[in-house]
Amino acid sequence: MSHNRTVSVVGLGYVGLPVAVAFGKLGRTVAFDISLTRIAALKAGHDITGEVEDTDLAAADLLLTTEPADIAQADFHIVTVPTPVDAANKPDLLPLVAASTTIGAHLKKGDIVVYESTVFPGATEEVCVPVLEEMSGLSCGVDFTVGYSPERINPGDKEHRFETITKVVSGQDAATLKIVADVYGSVVKAGVHQAPTIKTAEAAKVIENTQRDLNIALMNELAQIFERLDIDTKDVLEAAGTKWNFLKFSPGLVGGHCIGVDPYYLTYRAEQMGHHPQVILAGREINDAMGAFIARNAVKLMLQHRQNDGATPSTVTVLGLTFKENVPDLRNTKVIDVIEELMTYAMNIQVHDPMAVPAEAQHEYGIELTPTDKLEATDAVILAVPHAAYIDGGWDLVTGLLKNGRGVVIDVRGVLDREATPEGVTLWRL
Repeated sequence: MSHNRTVSVVGLGYVGLPVAVAFGKLGRTVAFDISLTRIAALKAGHDITGEVEDTDLAAADLLLTTEPADIAQADFHIVTVPTPVDAANKPDLLPLVAASTTIGAHLKKGDIVVYESTVFPGATEEVCVPVLEEMSGLSCGVDFTVGYSPERINPGDKEHRFETITKVVSGQDAATLKIVADVYGSVVKAGVHQAPTIKTAEAAKVIENTQRDLNIALMNELAQIFERLDIDTKDVLEAAGTKWNFLKFSPGLVGGHCIGVDPYYLTYRAEQMGHHPQVILAGREINDAMGAFIARNAVKLMLQHRQNDGATPSTVTVLGLTFKENVPDLRNTKVIDVIEELMTYAMNIQVHDPMAVPAEAQHEYGIELTPTDKLEATDAVILAVPHAAYIDGGWDLVTGLLKNGRGVVIDVRGVLDREATPEGVTLWRL
């Protein structure tokens, strides 16, 4: 490699594995994760997240390891561990601190540590650097340096990949910045953008998703207003979208490990500095309430359907549990909010998802996924996540899950053909 650096990647999830594979195609790369199960699966040649194809994984020269000492073989360390929020929506930096502890114990003079995990502005230098110094006994800026390069991975997106997305890079000094830019520039075909400071790069990351969060929050609030006005939100957005400068966002459930989390890192830091961020928190409040809003509308329509048919609806089929379509990632899925709200109405609920791992659904949420052949006919179907399998199945799939092909269908993302709604079906979409 032209930069003469040996790379290690710490954390091999949705973000880290594509990074490790990209560098592994150029030369030996240390790929570290604390999960024995994850490393075993990757050694077997398959990425369960679906982010990396088996052929690409096989083509990469990776030292797949759970042994921290192996990190010492590298001198350019990339940290790609999760940075979630806790139950109070405060940043949970434990994985970041743990990764810094592991790297620090094997840090050498001349090494560079670059963080990709989402953090609040200042975290790299104020939280991570002290841990690296304590564990290594080295001095930052003298013996080693740090940088920050925000991840921009979009799970399930086959077009916008690590190599094809412009990479923002930063370093604590000019020399470090040049090396960081050269290292990433060796694999990122889209090029790099050199931010002037680490804090600038950290801030850029959190506002990217905060902006999306707020735009979706506006759409969600509009959906609530139009529900009261008996207007179809999608019809309104299609009409407004004909204007050249109208931004095309849609209402929906905002979960996952980025959009539904990153704004809290910014608001946390803002409040530390004495500013109460009203707009950002208002958007979060709206988006976090959408699961209950969808569930309540489902119950209302089911009650109306009962009056029409003389039946007593009590069971619901929820299609999709992951945080977005065509990925197996269950982290921070907001479909669980829909399910929990339905449970308050004493509904019997069965959940199906062709992408999710049943053991993870049980472990994370206590949800037992129902296989296709075990699904019983129900009074209502909530198409919560538009996986390709559901879109391909269309109305035939959905009505086949209803009792006698009649009942309520909640199409959260509006993917079903409204004009083809079967007789006896009451359709509602966000």
